[in-house]
Amino acid sequence: MRRYAPLLAVALASCAGGASNAPSPAPRPATTAPATNARPHVPVHPLVGLAPKRPVVHELFGTKVTDDYEWLEDAKSPEVKSFIDAQKQHARSKLDVPERAAVRARVAQLLSDPSPSFWGLRDEGGMLFVLKTAPPKQQAMLVAIGPDADPKSERVICDPNAIDPTGKTTIDFFVPSPDKKLVAVSLSKDGTESGDVHLFDVATGKEQKDVVTRVNGGTAGGSVAWNADGSGFFYTRYPRAGERPEADLDFFQQVYFHKLGANEDTYAMGKDLPRIAEIELERSDDGKAILARVANGDGGEAEHHVWLAATNKWQRLSKFEDEIGAASFAPDGKIYAVARKNAPRGKVVVFNPPFDTAPQEVVAQDDAVIEAVVVTKAAVYVVEVVGGPSRVRRFPLGAKPEPLAREPKTPPKPVPGKKGPPPPPPKPEPPTTIAPGARGPVAAELPLPPVSSVSGVVRSGEDLFLRIESHREPPAWFKYKASEHRLVKTGLAKKPAFDMGDVEVSRETCVSKDGTKVPMTLLEPKGRARDATAPTLLTGYGGFNISVKPRLKALYRAWLDRGGVIAETNLRGGGEMGEEWHRAGYQTRKQNVFDDFAACAQRLFDAKVTDPSHLAIYGRSNGGLLMGATLVQHPEMFRAVVSAVGIYDMLRTELSPNGAFNITEYGSVKDEASFRALFAYSPFHNVKDGVAYPAILFTTGANDPRVDPYHSRKMVARLQYATTSDRPILLLASDDTGHGGGTPLSVEIEQMTDMLTFLFTELGVRAK
Repeated sequence: MRRYAPLLAVALASCAGGASNAPSPAPRPATTAPATNARPHVPVHPLVGLAPKRPVVHELFGTKVTDDYEWLEDAKSPEVKSFIDAQKQHARSKLDVPERAAVRARVAQLLSDPSPSFWGLRDEGGMLFVLKTAPPKQQAMLVAIGPDADPKSERVICDPNAIDPTGKTTIDFFVPSPDKKLVAVSLSKDGTESGDVHLFDVATGKEQKDVVTRVNGGTAGGSVAWNADGSGFFYTRYPRAGERPEADLDFFQQVYFHKLGANEDTYAMGKDLPRIAEIELERSDDGKAILARVANGDGGEAEHHVWLAATNKWQRLSKFEDEIGAASFAPDGKIYAVARKNAPRGKVVVFNPPFDTAPQEVVAQDDAVIEAVVVTKAAVYVVEVVGGPSRVRRFPLGAKPEPLAREPKTPPKPVPGKKGPPPPPPKPEPPTTIAPGARGPVAAELPLPPVSSVSGVVRSGEDLFLRIESHREPPAWFKYKASEHRLVKTGLAKKPAFDMGDVEVSRETCVSKDGTKVPMTLLEPKGRARDATAPTLLTGYGGFNISVKPRLKALYRAWLDRGGVIAETNLRGGGEMGEEWHRAGYQTRKQNVFDDFAACAQRLFDAKVTDPSHLAIYGRSNGGLLMGATLVQHPEMFRAVVSAVGIYDMLRTELSPNGAFNITEYGSVKDEASFRALFAYSPFHNVKDGVAYPAILFTTGANDPRVDPYHSRKMVARLQYATTSDRPILLLASDDTGHGGGTPLSVEIEQMTDMLTFLFTELGVRAK
């Protein structure tokens, strides 16, 4: 759920620690009662039985909270391992049905399409470095390509598939040296996201001797920034054994400097940063300055520090209370940033070297949400989200706009038969200049495809590379030629693995419990009459300021193949409408997210798209929390639920390593107001005995560094005890995957197959 999800692709935003560590002690004294597993509701399934109830009582702010399944948090316990094995057997008995073979064949066809896709592009002096996913290879590999972005010129630099034939090693991130001779690559295994940085020779692809450990971790991620001459790099790292107590080894991220060939590295900065600091580094074009963006956990707070080679010192650029987020260098060494203080949708400010004066506003807040800013010598480019889809605007720097300025509207023609002269033409917009402190109309809006999303923008001289995709078209890198004001598709484009021409995309508006209007995108088969019977998959996220944007997904195509409908929501807690939208769905206001999602389901019913017996819901991570809260608050609204790597016990999640980073988003049980809000919606604590819950499939990975797998174990045990229906409640726990990053292609195929087999079976959907 953090920005460190392996080199993006979604988003999307960060949750709890690995399964190998038992959680810290409860925050309050606890009492334990004798074990029990008596349940009058339904017969016990022979494969699973019921997990014993061993009540532990915690008291928080005068409220006694009983936890019957805290014992399931210890992943090392033989009894817990037996529980996991039994749940796997039970799940396989429900999923290994004859229908699965046909589902798997289609999923494998969709995911194994050999046309490569490209992401994480960097332009280093005209040489392009990019990650290439090329089935049937299990993992993406790093390649170098010429400035014309022609894949025929590619040279493989680092191939994890060759390093580890099992397919379990992945690239977390990479950073080329300024002289293009070396590239620093973080490699991690088994979905842990805990990577060490290795160096590879660009010309030969051979690995060098230097290896820097604990740079990238499953909690705060990692980053690297080279110095001016490529003789070394700044990097983030966690404490090593012996430097801090064991409980703190996944916290207190700091910055060090590694000189190539040196045995010991030099501390640079970070000793005074928060315990849950997450640091991202970027170098200026000339390497004479390094920018450090420091996030205070995952709730959106950030401050900035800059290192200047001239002084060899770090200085603070902004504080958390300044509400400044994304920032990057311009070619002239200035730093442009997105500021949200008194501008919840964002404005652009500039910091001028030597960075000892307050920033100046250069682009004012407008109707869309500013996500990022990229600056060339001639223009400021603002990357925005408009309720979900993307927009990119160009502002000229210190000069009148050229042919890129908006053209005046065409004067209206006289109306035949109407007396009098036509109304006067509108006044042309004044020319725009943009300089520190200047404000004015936009110079140009880049001609993006309609209803599309931009997931990457890279400066290339005066031009840009943009990664664009939509619900209909696969991701492709386009080159924006500034002098011609046009987009040209490059060779770094995935060819369509399937056709979406039979799909209609539309937007709906849902009205939440408090009257808030919530957007929802529908993907429906063209010409299908709405008769309230369409098998419908409703998805959502709603957290960490992450925007749900249009993307082409194999999962959606497989669902649409069966005559189904996809409903994708833009809930509060996300970033689609700015920081106010985010804050309306975080901390003590998290319940708004669940109300929004329920309102979207109700809209599907009111519009006669589907009904509760044909509706399934799906979410991951923070979206898994959404699934958990929704199914316990509205069990009657859905026929089936798939919840992946989700958080369900909101009172103990902060005790896991990564859960501490989530406090700034969710709140803490140490604060009474936060505790009462968390307790009110915590899915695990709001399961009720004697309720007929829908069919549910929980999935998790044993090496998940963001959400501890115990959440899924406890939630399954509680629901299996409580439900009165005969619909299955299943748990699939993978032994060698994590939160999703680094999952091998073969495993991804099996996971999607299980999910679709489960949903098709429960909703009674058959092949067309």
